[in-house]
Amino acid sequence: MTESLRPSDEYESSPHQANPEWPPPPAHTPAPALPAPAQPARRKRARGPAALLSAVAIVAAAVGGGTAYGVQELTGNDTVASGSPAGTGVVPASRKGTVSGVAEAVGPSIVEISAVSGAGSSTGSGVIITDDGEIITNDHVVSGASSVEVRTGDGRTYDAEVVGTDSSKDLALIKLENASGLEAATLGDSDGVQVGDQVVAIGSPEGLTGTVTSGIVSALDRDVTVSTDESQGRQDGGRPFEFGGREFNGDTGGSTTTYQAIQTDASLNPGNSGGALIDMNGDVIGINSAMYSASGTGSSSSEAGSVGLGFAVPVDTVKADLETLRSGSTA
Repeated sequence: MTESLRPSDEYESSPHQANPEWPPPPAHTPAPALPAPAQPARRKRARGPAALLSAVAIVAAAVGGGTAYGVQELTGNDTVASGSPAGTGVVPASRKGTVSGVAEAVGPSIVEISAVSGAGSSTGSGVIITDDGEIITNDHVVSGASSVEVRTGDGRTYDAEVVGTDSSKDLALIKLENASGLEAATLGDSDGVQVGDQVVAIGSPEGLTGTVTSGIVSALDRDVTVSTDESQGRQDGGRPFEFGGREFNGDTGGSTTTYQAIQTDASLNPGNSGGALIDMNGDVIGINSAMYSASGTGSSSSEAGSVGLGFAVPVDTVKADLETLRSGSTA
């Protein structure tokens, strides 16, 4: 660009030099050359969006599980919907990685479930996965229920129906009646979870809706055997289960199922079953299912308490089973 200006610059510095073409023709005047320096600036601005997209891609690759967070910050969109059945507000940037930030973001997606059956009543928790009221919980919380009532974090109550159950994985799907505009949780990726990762548990122990506890992932792929008998399954937090050849919280009975669970030391108590185990990005990585209680089988649930041995069904198991549950399958 500099060389194209040099002839006209030299000519302008000697305006009285004889030239048969004086004054210069319009093609050689300085005026038409003035817009030329602006062209590189326009091309640089044109490359701006592409450069921004590249930066977004790099950020997304770097944060991994926090991809949705990065996109939300750049676009201003408060809804996460990538790779999940539904979305929830992400943890605010100023509180990302904090228990309070996770609790604020995911708390509205956790509900209290009250179920009544011929075997008695139970209180558990559930995780909203669609804004019209699909909720994942444990099979033992709602199995055989004749009626199910759900209370959301803001105090609203709904009747619900059991859509599908899978006792082999201790999972169930229920659906609220006449619900809309609910805040759904983001189902994460339990395959990426590592021992020592910080986690948050949210549920309704003893009917205390929205109770938040925290801890770490203590172990992975624990073979946990639980009872599939409805009469024993109603005992929620003190529900009998077997691990390492030993039975906890009583006799599991003759009908059992075994699944691989995430072990956590986050405090789980009666009523936490069906609630969420959440990573520090605000993604659900498991459904809390069993806990060891120091109390004997004859004790009431109010006497039971957490000793830091809790187990959760991995969320990848939930996602793999979701369509079967939606089909109304009962197993």
